[in-house]
Amino acid sequence: MSHTIALLNHKGGVGKTTSAINIGAALVELKKRVLLLDLDPQANLTVSLGVPRQAHSMYEAMRGECELEPVQVKPGFDIVPSSLDLSGAEMELVNEAGREFILRELLEPMQDEYDFIIIDCPPSLGLLTLNALTSANVVYIPLQTEFLALQGLTKITQVVDKVKFRLNKKLKIGGVIATMFDNRKVLNRDVVATIQKHFGEMVFETMIRDNVALAEAPAARKDIFAYAKSSNGAKDYLDLAKEIITRVEAA
Repeated sequence: MSHTIALLNHKGGVGKTTSAINIGAALVELKKRVLLLDLDPQANLTVSLGVPRQAHSMYEAMRGECELEPVQVKPGFDIVPSSLDLSGAEMELVNEAGREFILRELLEPMQDEYDFIIIDCPPSLGLLTLNALTSANVVYIPLQTEFLALQGLTKITQVVDKVKFRLNKKLKIGGVIATMFDNRKVLNRDVVATIQKHFGEMVFETMIRDNVALAEAPAARKDIFAYAKSSNGAKDYLDLAKEIITRVEAA
């Protein structure tokens, strides 16, 4: 049975897609089978891994025209790609019965094929995000270590609590990932101290350092391990993946 993780933050530019790609790639490095779901109509995850436009993408699956059809990135590492068409799905599915559970039903046949399923949520709290939350075991919140990034945390917590109460009893916030961290900056250290005070042990010990290789890898259409395996970015995501496995096994 796979463990399903939703990466959620309705603020853009916090390293959500970068984390989805490289947590997945790090888990593959640790011999896990991983499926990425690109649920963002901007399709940044799909583009960052160099996956070409597919006849059957997340959009067609959400509309009920096909099953999920993963594309292999490398052995043990698959993705269901997105496209701009997905931006219309929320309006098209608004009158669909059970619209909050479409993704959960699509994932059911795949639960034994992967160790981890990672969902890259859109930077909004609409129907696509709701589908991710009804499908997931845990929510991880990537959080840029800047002051403004703190502002939406309360809203995210409220949304997760509502979904847990009404739609998905097993859902919980499983961790907060500090991204773009620079230990030399007082502000970065202060933000980390603030989220540690608020979330306690849910904050991962591994912080993703500000690293140019992480910004360069998507331009090369590669994950950080394929692009620069000896970089700080690769080291940080590998350490984070080890923490994730430890938490999953403990749970």
